[in-house]
Amino acid sequence: MKLQRKNRLRATALGALAVSGALVLTACGSDDNTASTGGAGENTKAASNIKCDDAKGKLLASGSSAQKNAMDLWVRNYMAACTGVEVNYKSSSSGEGIVAFNQGTVGFAGSDSALKPEEVAESKKICKGGQGINLPMVGGPIALGYNLEGVDDLNLDAATVAKIFNSKIKKWNDPAIAKLNPGAKLPAKAIQPYHRSEDSGTTQNLGKYLGATAKKDWPYEAEKKWPAPGGQAASGSSGVAAQVKQEDGAIGYFELSYASSQNISTVKIDTGAAEPVAATSENASTAIAAAKIEGQGKDLALKLDYATKADGAYPIVLVTYEIVCDKGNNAETLGTVKSFLTYTASEDGQKVLSEAGYAPIPAEINAKVRETVATLS
Repeated sequence: MKLQRKNRLRATALGALAVSGALVLTACGSDDNTASTGGAGENTKAASNIKCDDAKGKLLASGSSAQKNAMDLWVRNYMAACTGVEVNYKSSSSGEGIVAFNQGTVGFAGSDSALKPEEVAESKKICKGGQGINLPMVGGPIALGYNLEGVDDLNLDAATVAKIFNSKIKKWNDPAIAKLNPGAKLPAKAIQPYHRSEDSGTTQNLGKYLGATAKKDWPYEAEKKWPAPGGQAASGSSGVAAQVKQEDGAIGYFELSYASSQNISTVKIDTGAAEPVAATSENASTAIAAAKIEGQGKDLALKLDYATKADGAYPIVLVTYEIVCDKGNNAETLGTVKSFLTYTASEDGQKVLSEAGYAPIPAEINAKVRETVATLS
C-alpha cells in the first residue's frame, strides 16, 4: 500500500511538471496572438500603461524571426489593451521583411541588421518625402546551441567557432576543442553544423562577430546569405533550433529564447576575459550597453563591439530594428504603428524582453527611439 501511494504521488508530481513545462513552451513559442502572458495583475498593469491613441484596424508587419518571441508577447499585451485593433507580425527573415517594406505591403519591418544604402534608396519610393529608418527595439545574444550527449558544459573561442562552421573542424574531440575544455569527455563524433537557409540578419551578425575576431579563419564578408561551404541548412531560427534539438552532434546559431524554451545547451565563449562568457540576457546587455549610434538624423542604427573582451560581456549579440518611414508612412496604419512602437519601446515593453530571454535596449538609446516614434508622419 505504501509503495502504491508513493507511486501515485510521484505520478502526480510528474504530471504537474509536464503541464508546467507545456505552459512555458506555449508562452515562449506560440503563434497565438490573443492569449495573455504572465500573472493577471502584471498584465493588467502593463495593459493600463499602453496608449492606444489613434490606433485602428489591422496592421501588417513582417521580417526577423529573431524577434518573433518578443513580438508574440508584445502583440498579445497590446491587443489586450487596444480592443478592435489587430497587429499581425509574420515571422520570416530580415531579408523578406525589408523586401515587403520596400514594396509597401507592411506598416513596418523587423530586421536583425540596419538598412544598407541601396535599401534606403529603394525605400524612398514608398516613403513619400522621406526614407526608411532603423529603430533599435530588441537586443539579445545569438546563442550557439549544441546537442552532444554527455557534454553539458562547452567552451569555444572565435577561431574554433569559425573553423566548425567553415567545415575545418569536423570532430567533437578535435584537439582545438579539447584544449578549451580540459577534463571534458568529448566523443569522436562528427560535428553537424546547421545554418539558416534564407537571407538572415542573424547570419549576418554571426558573420560580423567572426569577421571581427577570427578573420584568418572566417574570410567572408558579413552578409545575410550564408557564405561558407558545407553544413546543413534549415529555415528560420526555429528550424535551426529544431534540428539541433533532435540530432546528437549538432550545433547551430539562434536567439537565446529558442534555446531556453527547448532546453538546448549553449556554448560559453572564451573572449580572453577572466572567464568564458555564457549566453545570457544580462551578459548580452553588458555588451550592448557599449553600443554607439552611428545613424544620421532620425536613423538610430547602432555600432556594436563584437570584439569586446570585457568581463561578463557576451560578444555574439544582435539588435533587431523596426524599419519605418520617417515621413510618408501609410496614413491608414500610421496611428497604429506609432501607438504599437511607443509601447514596445516603453519601460513596460522592454521589461518583457528580459523575461523572454532577450536584452533590453539601453535606456538612453531607447528614450531616443520613443522621441523618434512620436515624430513619424
